[in-house]
Parts: sequence; C-alpha cells; structure tokens
Amino acid sequence: MAFQGKKLINDPSDVVTEFIEGLVETYPGLQYLDGFPQVKVVLRADVSRTTYDKVSIISGGGSGHEPAHAGFVGEGMLTAAICGDVFAAPPVDSILAGIRSVTGPMGCLLIVKNYTGDRLNFGLAAEQAKSEGYTVETVIVGDDCALPPPRGIAGRRGLAGTVLVHKVAGAAAAAGFSLHDVAAEAKRASEMVGTMGVALTVCTQPGQVTSDRLGPGKMELGLGIHGEPGAAVADLQPVDVVVSHVLEQILSPETNYVPITRGSRVVLMINGLGGTPVMELMIAAGKAVPKLQLEHGLAVDRVYTGSFMTSLDMAGFSISIMKADPSILERLDAATKAPYWPVGVDGNRPPAKIPVPLPPSCSAKSDESLGRPQQLNEQGEILEVVIEAAANAVIDLKDNLNEWDSKVGDGDCGSTMYRGAKAILEDLKNYPLNDAAETVNGIGSSIGRVMGGTSGILYTIFCKAAYAQLKSSSQSAVTSVQWAEALAASIAAVSKYGGASAGYRTLLDALIPASSVLQERLNARDDPSTAFVLSAEAALTGAESTKHMQAQAGRSTYVSGEILSSVPDPGAMAAASWYKAAALAVKHRSAS
Repeated sequence: MAFQGKKLINDPSDVVTEFIEGLVETYPGLQYLDGFPQVKVVLRADVSRTTYDKVSIISGGGSGHEPAHAGFVGEGMLTAAICGDVFAAPPVDSILAGIRSVTGPMGCLLIVKNYTGDRLNFGLAAEQAKSEGYTVETVIVGDDCALPPPRGIAGRRGLAGTVLVHKVAGAAAAAGFSLHDVAAEAKRASEMVGTMGVALTVCTQPGQVTSDRLGPGKMELGLGIHGEPGAAVADLQPVDVVVSHVLEQILSPETNYVPITRGSRVVLMINGLGGTPVMELMIAAGKAVPKLQLEHGLAVDRVYTGSFMTSLDMAGFSISIMKADPSILERLDAATKAPYWPVGVDGNRPPAKIPVPLPPSCSAKSDESLGRPQQLNEQGEILEVVIEAAANAVIDLKDNLNEWDSKVGDGDCGSTMYRGAKAILEDLKNYPLNDAAETVNGIGSSIGRVMGGTSGILYTIFCKAAYAQLKSSSQSAVTSVQWAEALAASIAAVSKYGGASAGYRTLLDALIPASSVLQERLNARDDPSTAFVLSAEAALTGAESTKHMQAQAGRSTYVSGEILSSVPDPGAMAAASWYKAAALAVKHRSAS
C-alpha cells in the first residue's frame, strides 16, 4: 500500500537550495552562486575565472544523489557542481553560470552522466559557452552493467562509477595537465569502470507518496539511481549471494562492459543508496574482496566503502569495479579537499557567507521583454484563452502523470510539467499576446526557467523552433496553415536534438499524428477549428497507443515490456492533454 513518505524538510520545492545552504555552512572550502532558486551551483570558494590557471572540472545533474555531486567539489576533484531539481537535469542557464564562474584560460571539462536530459542540457550549455569564447570538452560516463546491449538510443546509464571519474579528472587537472590530457584521462577512466545496483526499497521523493511496487521479501536488481524499475525483481537473498551475482554481471565476458580479465588489478567501490546502514555496506565490502580475489582472480588495490551517489532514502547498494594501473592509482591517491571523498578536510567553519555574484554573459544582451499590450486584438484574446486552457489541463493531470511515471520512469513527470504550467500561468500577464511569435518565445523562456530534466529542454527547443518558424513570416496575423507549419518545425527540432521519432514511446507519438491530421484536414479545406479538434483526437489516440510500444528513448528504455504495457507514456499523455485543451478552447471560441 502506498503512503506519504516522512521527511524532515520544509517546502518540498526548496529542498535543493536549503541543502546547498547547509553544505556551504558546513564546509569552508565551498561557496555558491547567487540566483536562488533558479541557479543552484556549488563551487570552490578559492577559484575565480580571472585568476584560475588550471583546467576546471564541472559535473552535476539531478539532486537526490547526495553527496554527489556538490559534496565532491574541492581542490583535487570538482571545481563546480550544477544541481538540478530532484532527479531532474539542471537547466542550461545554471550550467552556463557554472562554466562562466570557474573557467579560466585552461578551459573546462564537463563530466556528464549518460541520461538524455543531462546530455542535452550540458551539451547545449557547452555549445553556448564555446560561442562565448570558452574552451570546453565533455566526457559522458555510462558505467551501468545491469542491462544487455543495445538499449535504443539511450545507452548505458551513468551510476556511482562517475565519482571515480571525477577523482581521476580532478587529480589530473590539479597536476597542471592540459584540457586535452585531462579529458583523455577522464574518458579512459570512464571506460575502465562498471557498476550495478541492488535495492530493497523504493525511494521517496519529497512531497510524494512512496511507491509500493516492491513487496515484502523482494529485492530489485539492476536499477538506476532515480527510482526507476530495475532489470529484475527477485526474492531477497543473503548478501553473499547478492554480491556474487552483481560481480558476475559486471565482469561478464558476454557483455564485455569492462576490460577486466583474470590477473587484472582493480579498485572496488561499495556505494550505499541512501538508506543502507554502514554495517551492511561493510558486510558487502568484506564479502566482495575475497570473491574478487579467489573466484575472479583479481588483485584488489583499493576499497572505498560509503555513500557516494545515493538515491534519496533507498535501501540498497551498488558495486563499482574499475580496472587499476599505476596512473589510475596515482590519481585516486592524490590529495583532495573535496569533503565527501574519503579523506579528512582541515579548516574551521567561517562566518556566514555572502553568495558569489552571478557572472555576466559574454554574449549580447537579450532583448527586453515586449510586455503585454494595453489592448488585445482578436488573435491576442484567442491566445490568452488557449494558453490558459492548455496550462490548466497539465496542472489537472499532475497526479496521473506522476503515477504513470512512477511505473515507467522516475515518478516526477507530473511535477515537472506542473512547474512549467504554473510558470506559464504566472507569466501570462507579461506575454505580448498580440504578437504570436514573441508569445511562443516567451512561453519557451518560462519553461526553460523552471522545468528541469529532459522535458524542460525538449519543450524549450519545441517553443524556440516554433518561434523561428513563425518569425519567418512577415504577416502580423498568423494563419492556421502557419500554425501547422510551426508545429511541424517544432516536432522536427525535438526529433533532431532528442534523437527520438515515431514509435519511440515519447511525446512525439502524440504530436506527430496530430501534425499529420492537422495538415491533412487543412489541405482538405476543413474549418480550421474543426481540423484542430480532429488533430487533437489523433494526438490522444497516439498517446494511448504508446502502451503497445517498446521504449527506445529515455528512462523507460530500462523498463520491461510487461510494465510498459500497463500504462501509456506520461510525456505523450501530457502533450495530448495540453494539445486537446488548446483545440477545444479554439473550437469554443469559434462557436461563440
């Protein structure tokens, strides 16, 4: 039975910023950028981009994995960590702020876990930073060994082995290596490590109920770090048996995920997932070392046991194995002041800190907001009604989206879409509604400001592509054909950058049929409002059909077909919902 999880927090929406405030009060070497709550960046207090003469190492991702990533900021490890909302990729603006704050003439390396939202957001930020004159390299870490290849376009997930890559890269940077050489060492380290996790419970996100998908006496094998379902559910076994199974999966010659064979030297990391006692982690470590030595013929050079990359309050652990050589060991043994690497840190707690000011962009200033016109024309009145209807439809669907997503993803689709819809309603009074293109652009900015994860970046891309298409017309009033062309352009952009297409079990499975029907009915000279409603019906049908699709993108890629067949794709249902609400609003307006 599902129940509301107990948390020692204030407002669930403030947990990340309040965590950062406590972190920098606790550790004297850490600081944070101003700009809360949108900008959540932790950085070394002793680094300034104007004086720093080494390669900067930046990582980050969704929060909820503490101490990763902010707990690994410090001399000899990360220079800055970008914190997204819980289990959601950080927004592009926050990543850019982090790059601008700590990147000097030696450049910076972005270490990114292999999740679609992280890759997209960090990738877009890297390209923007390069256009501003910064030198940026990126290394993607995918150390998951739980699932056999291939996994659609998603690939292997980034798990706790990423922390070892942080340490290797940070030590190389501290030694004064060039960006090219630091990136090469980080990439090599990422190819040497494999990880697999085991869970006894499901994590509870702040302000949400705890999923009941794991019954008593069961454990989950091969799960990710966002509460998404694992590769398999099995009866609870003694830790001896569990450790043996995990080691065999990581070292499997069939998948060949890590270049480790008998006679290799290795590093072992036993990582708690947030709700596991140290006693149990130490028991797992004590069993893993002799198994590696006697059963797999490996020499274990280093053992790290503790909580490095968690999943909120999940009970369980992951095991990471990295192939070791003198270079790797030198980097792992190098001194660091990162507070959560297993090395003590000296220093007294200083007085309360004043946030470091946000660095200015090196690019041209953004255009000032056009603002709401004093008098709305007919197009402006229709846009206002449509935007309000679409946003409210998403808000009303929040709980259903979260419930569906808890079965096939990380359980936050409804909360993420809700944040975007609320921001749109709050900003509605400021949109230049008589100018359709600029209004769409404004919606994209609202979404980009508050929506994290893959949904946030994809909907921002969606709006920016529609804006560019609408802006290409010289006409002040947008025709129904031009709206259809803008929708098609948006779909093409989302497909291009997100990598998905029809049948991948994403929001495109709602929008692609909607676009096809809309263009077809408009070409047949149907009344535009009728064509819009018919296309909305196609969107809903397309979204519901995702129950019969095997996911090829996003976190659902890792979920079994049996589970997927029980619910539609949450992203597709959200898209169908706002699209249908918009169509009905236009129809009602036309009728009146």
